[in-house]
Parts: sequence; C-alpha cells; structure tokens
Amino acid sequence: MKYQADHHITKDQHVWAFAADMQPVLRVKAGATIHLETWDCFTGQVQSEADTVEKLDLNRVNSATGPIFVEGAMPGDSLAVTLKTIDPGPQGAGMVIPEWGQLIHKSKSPVTRIFKVSDGIVTMNEKVSFPAVPMLGVIGVAPESGAIATFEAGRHGGNMDDHFHRKGATLYMPVFQEGALLAIGDMHASMGDGEISGTGVEIGGDVVISVDVIKGVAGGWPVTEDADSFYTHGTTPGDLDAAMTIACEEAAKILVDQWGFTIEDAFIFLSVQADLGVAQACHPSPGTKIARVRVPKLKSNPRPFKVLL
Repeated sequence: MKYQADHHITKDQHVWAFAADMQPVLRVKAGATIHLETWDCFTGQVQSEADTVEKLDLNRVNSATGPIFVEGAMPGDSLAVTLKTIDPGPQGAGMVIPEWGQLIHKSKSPVTRIFKVSDGIVTMNEKVSFPAVPMLGVIGVAPESGAIATFEAGRHGGNMDDHFHRKGATLYMPVFQEGALLAIGDMHASMGDGEISGTGVEIGGDVVISVDVIKGVAGGWPVTEDADSFYTHGTTPGDLDAAMTIACEEAAKILVDQWGFTIEDAFIFLSVQADLGVAQACHPSPGTKIARVRVPKLKSNPRPFKVLL
C-alpha cells in the first residue's frame, strides 16, 4: 500500500529508550504528516509458536521508530500527535510469560500463539476470530532528564498501552525538550484493557501521523482526545491506586483550569459522568501501572484545552 505523507521513517531507525539527549532521525515542521514503519514489540524475533519468551533477547523489546524533531516545540508546549492510519501486518503473536499477568497462578509455562490478520479480522485459531482494532502501545517524547526505557511509561508518555490510541485519536504530549523528539512503536492488532497476559496481538505495521504544536499549554501527563471524549492518564512504577489518583487529578485539573469548574463540582462531575479505567496492569510483580479517566466532551467541557476551540 502507498501511504500519503510528507516524510517516511523506516523501522530500522528506532530507539530503545526515551532520552533527554536523543538525536533525531528526522526534522519536520508543525503540520507535517509522517509515515512510520514499526516493528512488533519483539523486533521480529517471533515467527512461530516455537518462539516462546525464554528464547528471546529481551534487550530487543519495544523499539520505537524515531525520534522526530518538530520545529517550534518547546518546553511548556504540547505536541499534538494525530493517528491518521494504523495498518497492521499479516501476522502477530500473543504470549503467556512466566511471572507476568493476572493468571500466572493458573498458567505458568511459556506459550506463544500466532495470530493471522486479514481484511480487518484477527484469527487466533479455527474457532476464535474477532475484528481487528489496531492501536499503538508506545508513543512518547524526550523526558525532562535522563533516559527511560521504551518498555516503561511516565509523564513523557512511552509504553502507555491505552487501546484508545487508535485511528482518529489525537494525543497531547507535554514537551520537555526542544523539538519534543517523538518516537512511536509497539503496535497491536488488538489489545484489551489491562493487557492481562502481558501482550496484545503484537504486530508490526505502518503508521501515518500528523504533528502540530500547541503553544503554552501542556497537561502534566499525556492527554488523549477522540470524537466524543478526552482521556487523562496516570502512571506509577507499581501502585495502581496511586496511578488512578493521578489520572483523576489530571481530569479535575482540566475541568478547573480550562473550564471554570470548582474542585468540588469537578469531583462530583467526574463521579457521575467519567469512567475510571485501567490501561495497563499486567504485572502482579513490579511494573508500570497505567490508569485512565474518560471524560465525555459536553457543552461545559467540549475539548481538553480551551485553545483548541
């Protein structure tokens, strides 16, 4: 398939960590469209059901294509990343990984299942198939300092594993370094909330995005917007309750700072209209926990930021 975009980055141009001093592979202007190739999260190591986790090089997990320097993006701004196309390849994989996931007490042996993807349908076996809902697990920018592995999530984004990061969504990433330094990867043909076994349908593919800069406005954490809702996020190394609190605080802050709610009204409104959920909680052992709050877009709060009107 030929993708219409201003720029193209191959999957071999990737990083394993989001670092404050990353060197960009591409420099673009605000408003540009970019076609990115992405590896699956295992970087092509899984080709059959014999390729179970203990045979893999886990130093080659969750590559992110990029980084991209966006001209005009400065600390204190938001980088708006719109997902225009997410096109998975023909074959993906899901796994049982020892010591990962909510059911490790039931299934402790490593297992790999190969999924076929064709015409928008994911086939697990002759009995089980379902519609593909392609999404991106890793979307991030350079952090304030140091380096954060692409396997992890934080204020910079990273491995957020939110299945609402699908075609048509726009992510507003807080910018910490000049140019933002955006990188993207970890496509799934399908993934459920929590990613219960530790994998979605891990798959490579092609992504087309557009980027823009929202000057002088940034959430504390990434904010996502689709046609009828916006979503705040909170991440912690291992405490899901703390991640939920962060996501709720971020939602309340938008309502108060952008739309004039009192904190009490924001608290009550979120309780009666918003949905608190779990994007990632596959590790009973320590691992990033990611919470999400879905806020419906109403007349009182039609966008995450006023400047977008």
